[in-house]
Amino acid sequence: MSSSIRSRSRGTHLLRHAFAAAVMASLFVSTSLWAGTIRVPQDHKTIQAGIDAAKDGDTVVVDAGTYKERIRLKSGITVKSAGDDAKGKLGLERAETTIIDGNVEGAKSPGVVMAEDSTLDGFSVTGVGKYDDDRWNKHHATQGEEQAKEPIGAPGTAGIAVTGVTRCTVTYNIVHHIGYTGIGITGAKGKHVSPHIFRNVTYRNMGGGIGSMRGSTAVVEENVCFENFYAGIGHENANPLVINNPCYKNVRAGIGISEGACPTVRGNKCYHNRRAGIGIRTESTTSPVVEHNECYENDMAGIGSRDDATPIIRHNRCYKNKMAGIGCRTKARPLIEHNECFKNKMAGIGCRTEAEPVIRHNRCYDNEMAGIGSQLAARPVILGNDCFGNLMSGIGTETEAVAVIRDNKCYKNLMAGIGSRTGARPVIEGNHCYENLLAGIGSQDNSVPIIRNNQCEKNGQAGIGTQTGARAVIVENECRNNSTSGIGVREKANAIILSNKCIENKLVAIGIRNGSDAYIGKNQLVRTGGMPPMIAVRENSSVVVTDNTIVGGGVAGVMVQGTATILGNRFKGNGPRAGGPPNFAAWIHGGSNVLFSNNRSDRWRHALFASGANQVWATDNTASNFLGTGIVVDKSKLPAHVFGNIALSESEKDEAVRVKGPQGVVRENVQKTPDPPKESENARTSGNR
Repeated sequence: MSSSIRSRSRGTHLLRHAFAAAVMASLFVSTSLWAGTIRVPQDHKTIQAGIDAAKDGDTVVVDAGTYKERIRLKSGITVKSAGDDAKGKLGLERAETTIIDGNVEGAKSPGVVMAEDSTLDGFSVTGVGKYDDDRWNKHHATQGEEQAKEPIGAPGTAGIAVTGVTRCTVTYNIVHHIGYTGIGITGAKGKHVSPHIFRNVTYRNMGGGIGSMRGSTAVVEENVCFENFYAGIGHENANPLVINNPCYKNVRAGIGISEGACPTVRGNKCYHNRRAGIGIRTESTTSPVVEHNECYENDMAGIGSRDDATPIIRHNRCYKNKMAGIGCRTKARPLIEHNECFKNKMAGIGCRTEAEPVIRHNRCYDNEMAGIGSQLAARPVILGNDCFGNLMSGIGTETEAVAVIRDNKCYKNLMAGIGSRTGARPVIEGNHCYENLLAGIGSQDNSVPIIRNNQCEKNGQAGIGTQTGARAVIVENECRNNSTSGIGVREKANAIILSNKCIENKLVAIGIRNGSDAYIGKNQLVRTGGMPPMIAVRENSSVVVTDNTIVGGGVAGVMVQGTATILGNRFKGNGPRAGGPPNFAAWIHGGSNVLFSNNRSDRWRHALFASGANQVWATDNTASNFLGTGIVVDKSKLPAHVFGNIALSESEKDEAVRVKGPQGVVRENVQKTPDPPKESENARTSGNR
């Protein structure tokens, strides 16, 4: 193609584009010219008459005054109050002074019925249906406990109705004292009913302030909803976007979500409501996303979910509520993550009655009960939370709750870091519990916890404490620098204590008291100073102590007043101490029953010292670096059986055993000269060069 032909082709193409643009501009200008303004009452005495006279694109401008009528908009028109956007007491001044009063005899329609692409801007709408002040006051006083639930989402006559309308705008209106919902949005089969409900005020309506129902998908934005009979903003089987709305002093929730609704609820402020700030309930298909809201000073929870609901609750701030910051119950299964819950009257996050939440990565602090609490057969998974400064436990489980509690930080709480009681059955693993006023991890009242691989340090009492009938499995934990015991068991509790490290606890490494039972195996127990025993068995408790490494001093490695089987342990003392308080690897008190077998003790005054015991068996033990006698049994009630023991000593004055009182089998106890220290392989190698 020649250059001249190409040039003409380009010119033709540009001309066509210019012509098309000119046509579009002319259509726009023509449409603008066609759009008219109809004034009420100058052009028409009533708003409805102005609407009836309007064409698509027209604006009906209504002067201030009270108009006793109910209106139905037409497609494509705007109905707007006259005036500017000056503020009034509740909303815009023009909305407060331009009133649609629907108290018209015989009228049955809503105060305003919206149409496709219509706009209602700046009116007060009232007088539709019966507002009952006595009924409102009664149910406000009882926090809605006696309200019938059936009217929620049921058909009714709204102040402003958006029914089956794909697109419209309701903005800057004040809707109040309606006998039903203030602004009602109802979906229709086969339609996306998505109005924009923007900057309205709804209050003292006998339904919700704003209600989204039956599959509607509105944008509900920056509305103020207060003192409504049900929720400030309510949802029934609808999926709107609800953003940045203040909702307060409503008889039920600030925002209520139920019956399969799945809205996105973001950036709202819900406070001073008589029930929850945000309430979610009914059906597993009720699955809203509730995020970045601020819920405070509500009379129940900040955010509550119940009755099988499955919400996502994340990045919210819930504080100073009269119940939990976030609560779930009755088989709800929420995901609760990255929330901040503080200064609530009950738990920061609470679950009960068979709820099954996942609670992860939340900060719960300064609450008047637990940071996170579960009870009444709840089954939460509690992961990676930060719980501190709470007046009870950082994390608490009770009354048959079955919780998985993993990788949390619980510190500076006024009771335990993590606590279980009254039949709870938690799995507690991988948590860091420190500087709590009581135990790092505590179990009591017939709870049955599994406690493993936790780090408990610098707590005001035990690192791990088990009491009052609890039955704990305590495995592979590290308990360090606690003010009493590393691990404590008391008041008829039962514990399996296996493969733990108890390091530098101020009193005992492990304490068993008050008729308790424990299996203590394969633990590493270390304390460099102090006088208490490393393991204390007191008040007729019963223990099996086997295959532990016990390093430290004090009066005993194991002190027993009860029943003990002590097998295969390694006792490394820091003596032997010749005078002063006792200094025995095993110190057996009066009335006790002890089997002491196959243990190795070093640097204790005696490997075993028993005085006034009921019965003693001491077999196959080895004592080294002792003073005078390896094993001493004095006046046991029943014959003592002491055989096969070895005392390693270079002094001919030392002896393996000394038994005074009734004797059973006492034989084959020998004193031997210890073998010289073996050269290390490195030393031998160096010497051969």
